[in-house]
Amino acid sequence: MSVSIVTSTRGVFALLAVVGACGSAALAQSAQPAQTAQTTQPAPPPAIPNASQSDPKTRGMMQGFPPAPDKIIRFGDGSSSRFPNTRWAFSHIRELVPTANVSHGQARIAPLLRAERDLGKMTFVTLDGKTVTFTESLALTYTDAILVMHKGRIVFEQYFGEATNDRPHVAFSVTKSFVGTLAAMLAAEGKLDPAAQVTKYVPELKDTAYGDATVRQVMDMTIGVKFSENYADPKAEVFDYARAGGMVPARPDYTGPKNFFEFLVTLQKEGEHGQAFAYKTSNAEVLAWIVKRASGRSMADLLSQSVWSKIGAEQDAYFMVDSIGTESGGGGLNTGLRDLARFGEMMRNKGTYNGQQVIPEAAVADITQGGYRERRRQSQFRQSRLCFAQGLVVSRHVVDHAQRTQRLHGTRHLRPEHLCRPDRRDGGGALRFTSDGRQCRQRSGVPADVHGAGEGTDEVAHHRTPRS
Repeated sequence: MSVSIVTSTRGVFALLAVVGACGSAALAQSAQPAQTAQTTQPAPPPAIPNASQSDPKTRGMMQGFPPAPDKIIRFGDGSSSRFPNTRWAFSHIRELVPTANVSHGQARIAPLLRAERDLGKMTFVTLDGKTVTFTESLALTYTDAILVMHKGRIVFEQYFGEATNDRPHVAFSVTKSFVGTLAAMLAAEGKLDPAAQVTKYVPELKDTAYGDATVRQVMDMTIGVKFSENYADPKAEVFDYARAGGMVPARPDYTGPKNFFEFLVTLQKEGEHGQAFAYKTSNAEVLAWIVKRASGRSMADLLSQSVWSKIGAEQDAYFMVDSIGTESGGGGLNTGLRDLARFGEMMRNKGTYNGQQVIPEAAVADITQGGYRERRRQSQFRQSRLCFAQGLVVSRHVVDHAQRTQRLHGTRHLRPEHLCRPDRRDGGGALRFTSDGRQCRQRSGVPADVHGAGEGTDEVAHHRTPRS
């Protein structure tokens, strides 16, 4: 399962995304005391494997023809979404569920220049005062792959476990960046009116929470809708969404919605639109529906024709799809790390890349201006106290008093003992971890101007694996 935090879908260029493999089966259970006169202590929780121990190759997962029965990872039995199996699954989504291809076309691959530096010995101090190196931090966060780009040049690139430079990795809620970008492009081209009612494009939503909302409110995630992203609550609507879209296996007796469209028409209003930012995956999925209606194309075809085939991508991307072939606009995109870097570099250069204006400048300007800071401060979103940590971080740092921006795009595998304790009820922000990963907190207030990165930008594309 996954949770992601975005400053706003309109501000797609700068987003926070988190991916966690925080299945209930992975959470340690305390033994029940024996019913005797003598009180016994609960058994200690099972040891959690470290990065090396959880490596699918070390564990022998999905190796051999066929793999050993106890080394098989499947979607239907839920094993693909449990840590440490996620370290294999996140690089093999296409082998587990149906997908739709995003072609990179026949154009020449755009070369990526390199100016490599050894960042491994770089150190920083954790919240608990311990000094760790950059290399150590990658193991502590179960990183699958990382690429650091500075001023258009790759300065660091490394892969772990099942991740390779030619194998797409699930991007989860980074998907929202692409959906928002496509919406901004259509608006700049005059094909989508952000001021229009949602029902102009999707009349099927007239009796739902979105019936009186505008497209802009959906893009900005300021929608009043009853949709919980509380991953500690098995009754949260995010799980209904995932079951409807085939992103998690459903029970044999499941009778709910069978696809994303059927699920979205069930959502009811809660609160008022336009009052506060509230991160909810349903908004991204509704925006994807709007984009498809406004363009007359599937998400896969639109992304391919508008972006992927123009940036000189070196491999196809793909979307997870539901039972009727509808792409997941909330978290279903899978891409190669280098192609994510190309996309980021294009946005840094105001939509220009590979010798052409791929994204209209007006769309980039709309994105980089960001959402509404005051509405984010009013947000009632909070991280789950039980499971999830921030995996993909976009944060602004002042380095040597220069206005340099560092972006981290990634996927983390979250271990059960890495518990989040948010400081404030705020929809934005980044999480900071102690050196042993056992404590984390949400640091609120990523400034809106993080969206606009100029010269001297460090882009760090991260495919991290969780901690459970």
